[in-house]
Amino acid sequence: MTTYPFPPPAVPVVPVEGSSDVFPVRRILCVGRNYAAHAREMGADTRDPPFFFAKPADAVVPAPASVPYPSATSDLHHEIELVAALKAGGENLTPEQAIDLVFGYAVGVDLTRRDLQAVAKAKSHPWEAAKAFDASAPISAIRPMSGPPPQGAIFLSVNGVEKQRGDLADMIWNVAEVIAKASQLWRLEAGDLIFTGTPEGVGPIARGDKVEGEVEGVGKLSFTLA
Repeated sequence: MTTYPFPPPAVPVVPVEGSSDVFPVRRILCVGRNYAAHAREMGADTRDPPFFFAKPADAVVPAPASVPYPSATSDLHHEIELVAALKAGGENLTPEQAIDLVFGYAVGVDLTRRDLQAVAKAKSHPWEAAKAFDASAPISAIRPMSGPPPQGAIFLSVNGVEKQRGDLADMIWNVAEVIAKASQLWRLEAGDLIFTGTPEGVGPIARGDKVEGEVEGVGKLSFTLA
């Protein structure tokens, strides 16, 4: 019988829309600069292949929620994203195989300590402190969805003022291609969440701000920055 020196942590979960079920989160992978306008906004070449960074599973905060303002930053930014939730895994997949892994989709926000990211970039250091901190992944309930990925608008507002707007069709690499590329780098498994990139308009948020986001055909998200 296996014993532990202390109780093991609970499995992070996200509600499943229209059900009492919850989705157990295994890992969070995020793709960077996957909308051409945002890539230009961040000074990148839009022809670059997708690259990934990770957040810990317990970074998820099911919305609506109050999200704590993180320590060690004075420049916290919002990045609205379509999130793919996987029901199965695999490696070295084709895009056609990859899309069959999807259980459903959610609306997520990749919170970023932009000042720490700028320092990390300048020194060629890892991004964990900028991206993988506690409560850095607010997320809506997951909407079960099979077949072709959703299409339509993606947008975010802060205190009722729109800050980001794009269209899922503007992705440089579509959902199936993103998952397939990730499967070349890791063996994907059920419970993985993949944040698929953000449109232009990322910017700062402050304590007390109300953030609202939506992905057409997927859902809405809202949280207040405590």
